[in-house]
Amino acid sequence: MKVLVIIPAHNEAENILHTVADLKHLDSRFDCIVVNDGSTDATLDICRKSGVNVLDLPINLGLADAVGTGMKYAWFQGYDAAVQFDGDGQHKAKYLPSMLEQLSKGCDIVCGSRYLSSKKPLTLRMLGSRLITLSIWLITGKRLSDPTSGLRMFSRRIIGEFAHEINYPPEPDTISHLIRKGAEIAEIPVEMNERIAGKSYLNAANSVKYMLRIFLSILIVQWFRDGALKRYKDCGCDDEIVREIQ
Repeated sequence: MKVLVIIPAHNEAENILHTVADLKHLDSRFDCIVVNDGSTDATLDICRKSGVNVLDLPINLGLADAVGTGMKYAWFQGYDAAVQFDGDGQHKAKYLPSMLEQLSKGCDIVCGSRYLSSKKPLTLRMLGSRLITLSIWLITGKRLSDPTSGLRMFSRRIIGEFAHEINYPPEPDTISHLIRKGAEIAEIPVEMNERIAGKSYLNAANSVKYMLRIFLSILIVQWFRDGALKRYKDCGCDDEIVREIQ
């Protein structure tokens, strides 16, 4: 199987070479590509001067479109699997072969979980994570121990979903939606590094907003979307309208 590791990067000049260097220890099944998401620092120049494969977005489109761009590339280049891999150095490449092994057993999505073998700390952010775990379980019957983990591997079928459908951000609510559409999901235990340099946009206030948005999306927005999709299908609307709702 050929796997594309997609690294969305916005202003990660201080981290990107370390991230890519970690991936170079993997075997020939794994390729990587950086999606430069309109960075205003030296991220693009560093990638080009270092010979790193890079897709350059002329403006900052955000994580969803950066990952979506990588998924489209993976689809049209014929990759069997794709990985969402942070550009800030938090994810560890050594877990990718184990994730691929799990994927080859018939899974569609494999997530790296920090909490399969350890308890979540008692923080406000982890309370939000527990709420998201609960909401996914209520909607799908599946329990994810680390639903906000950004280390995810996808089968070719799911690559196609990201490449051709709209409104597919690489977030827990999309994972919930894909499970409801029949995707098989598994988790493997992982450890993650602290961010090497720079600051995450997920400060305390933004973390609370993020968790609430995802929680409401899973429990409410998806329910309305699925209901609208069923009504449009029942009334015989054309496929284009159905795809817009999806």
